[in-house]
Formats: sequence, structure tokens, C-alpha cells
Amino acid sequence: MFTTFIRRLATLIALVIALAAMNPAKLQATEPDKLRIAVILSAGIESGWDGTLIEALGRVKAKKPHGLDITWKYTDPLWGDDAGDAMRLFAESGQYDIIWANSSYSDQVKKLKDEFPNILFVVVGSGNEGLGGNQYWIYKRVHEPAYLLGFIAGKMTKSNKLGSVGTFVADDVNDEINAFFTGAKAANPKIEKTVAFIESWYDPAKSSEFTSAQIATGADLIFQLTGTFKPCEETKILCFGNFQDQHSFSPSTVLSSTVSLWDPDINLIIDAWWAHMADGKPYAGNTEKHWFSMKEGGSTTAPYHELEAKLPENVRAEVEELKAKIMAGTFEVPLDVSDPKAH
Repeated sequence: MFTTFIRRLATLIALVIALAAMNPAKLQATEPDKLRIAVILSAGIESGWDGTLIEALGRVKAKKPHGLDITWKYTDPLWGDDAGDAMRLFAESGQYDIIWANSSYSDQVKKLKDEFPNILFVVVGSGNEGLGGNQYWIYKRVHEPAYLLGFIAGKMTKSNKLGSVGTFVADDVNDEINAFFTGAKAANPKIEKTVAFIESWYDPAKSSEFTSAQIATGADLIFQLTGTFKPCEETKILCFGNFQDQHSFSPSTVLSSTVSLWDPDINLIIDAWWAHMADGKPYAGNTEKHWFSMKEGGSTTAPYHELEAKLPENVRAEVEELKAKIMAGTFEVPLDVSDPKAH
């Protein structure tokens, strides 16, 4: 009997060892039913950058990926040490699984990521460093819809002069301004461009000044990246919004906008967190930029709303044809991140 017991014990030990060798972390991992996200905002939910992220979180929550009950808390706009302090407070509380820092915060994350290895940290956009491990680097590009808006502008301009007012000279700002003018020149080779940067995330007075200056020199359509449409209203010209459907900001002037869709980015992060927590897979954050294309659901253009009648039917048809080619992958919008003022 003792020999039989020893044999059974040996078999049981061998089975445990074999299972552990297959996936030692899986033995300890459990499937969570809740996901708690802390979001560090850079500009506030009134901005297109942060507001579209919060909207996308709502859409993802409704779909309950992996059956998760998803909740989040977001901060007021924070930078530098203040942002780092907030991240530490979130991490030390033990109440959050993901800390989503929605801009250039890799310096702050670098100080925390190894101290809190089970928390997944996210940084977004240009100015970041890909640290790997439990830091994931999300990039957001809307250059493809910007190209379509530029094509519309090239078709509709009467002066052949177009303007654009941006925030900062940066990789993920330059790309959309360059794409806008590339689309415009594809529609109308005679296009002349004017580009200005307000060197701020929010400065309505400076934005109005630069927009008015472009209009004064003949620009009759403006790609507005700073959310200021008063000069367009005063001169009764059309503008294009950026990063969110900004038609409600100025219903008489905003014909369409580029729109950022964060849904695939959020799902990517949730899947990585789930694989770590439920399946015991190590975090494997990317060290190079990663973004989702228009075809992959990362961006789109806003509806024309009641201004649709201002867009000739043949132009609408051409834009839809171009959009279909982008979605099918048969046309690729050039990615140009160079300084748009320098060429």
C-alpha cells in the first residue's frame, strides 16, 4: 500500500511540475471582472484630444470587452511634477489597474513603472520615449481625414489660397497639416498655403490674430487646429475643425473636421492588461510608435451637417470615392512629419 501511495504522489508531483513548466504564471493568474483606469489629462475634456478619449472610453465600456466592468477617473490638466505626483498617488492607492497618461509623460512614467510592475502605464503621442515592459506607447494620427478635408478645400477655394493655424510644431501636428495641403494640391495644383503656430495648447486671442491675418492675405478656407472660428464667422468663410466634430462650435462655418477614434487603442491596451492578469503573460510594451489607421478604425471625418448643401455634389462624390480607396487600402495618404512652414 505504501508503494502505491508513493507512486500516486510521484505522479501528482510530476503533473504539477509539467503544468508549471507549460505556464507557471497561469497557475496563479485569475480572470478579473473589473478594470479601473486612472487618466491623466493634458488639456481637459473640452479639448478634442482629451474629450474624444473619454467619449471612446464610454463606447468601449458599453461593449464590455472580456466581460469587464470598466470604470475610470480623470484629472484636471496636469504636467511635469504635478502629473508625476498624481500618477504615484493613483499607483499607491492600489485602486487602479491602468494609468493612462494622455500626452508626453514618459519621463514621469520612467520613475514609476518598475516600482509598480502590475500596473499598465500608457503614454500618448510625440515627445515620449518607448520604455517597453509595462509602459505602452500609443500614437494618434489623423492625417488621412486631414487629406480628405484638404481635397475639399482645394476643390472649393476661389482664391487658391488656404490657411492653417496649429498649436505646436510637432510630429503628430505636422503630419495632418502637411496631409491637408497635399490633399488640396491633389485637387488643385495652384494652391498656395499659409501656416502659423500659436505655440500653445490654448490661446484664443493669438489664434484669432493668426487666423485673421491669413484671411486678410486671401485665404478663403482655414484648417483650424486651435478651435477658434470667430474670424471665419466674421468674414463668412468656411473652416475645418480638428480631432473632434467641431461643427457645434460654429455651425455656420465648420464644414467638417478630422475626428480621432481611440476605440482600437483602448481595446489594444485592455487586451494587453487582460492577457497579463488572466493568462499570466508578461507585459510587452512597444518601444516604437504605433497607431491605428483610418482603415483600422483610428480616425474618420465628421459629417457636413446642415452645411452639406454648400459642397457641390460632384465634390462629395469624389471625396467619398477617395475615402473608399483609403478604407480599402488601395490609396495611401503620404505621411509627412516635416515642418510645414519650411517647404
